[in-house]
Amino acid sequence: MIAIRAATPDDAAALAAIYAPHVLIGTASFEEEAPDARTMRSRMAAHDGLYPWIVATQGEAAGGVLAYAYATPFHPRPAYRWSVETTVYVADAAQRRGAGRLLYEALVDTLTAQGFTQALARIALPNEGSIALHEAVGFRRAGVQREVGFKFGRWIDVGLWQRELAEPASPPAEPKRFADIGVVRV
Repeated sequence: MIAIRAATPDDAAALAAIYAPHVLIGTASFEEEAPDARTMRSRMAAHDGLYPWIVATQGEAAGGVLAYAYATPFHPRPAYRWSVETTVYVADAAQRRGAGRLLYEALVDTLTAQGFTQALARIALPNEGSIALHEAVGFRRAGVQREVGFKFGRWIDVGLWQRELAEPASPPAEPKRFADIGVVRV
């Protein structure tokens, strides 16, 4: 059984291991050097607990991380604080087992409960699997940025997918901290 929970600093090495192939041999990430566990812990701790980092594991007893998802600020300027950028990474061995979708559904539910109004995701193209996952949880194509990344000797297009999380209120309430509400499943 797949379990969803908040990521902890102890998960950092597993997250780094899941992410490394996307950096070193894939184009899902435009980083060129895979971050280590210390760097992942630092990324998880950034933003003072506002943004969620969550993991899918193979049951609580096994504890093995299958996938992880997180949100970051969409843009640093204050007027964008109700919008987030999201991402999900699934271990090669866990592909097509449903962990990515369960994880992304929990991320969307959590962000909605926090009071964020829009989630945006960037997908290096082509990537039919990622597109299918995003669209399965309600994201819709919002545009394409042509040839914005250069990796492995070629230019790569990036698609932008967007999902409304909540009807924007005027004025909106400040988003709640993930550290205060934890993972939410609707």
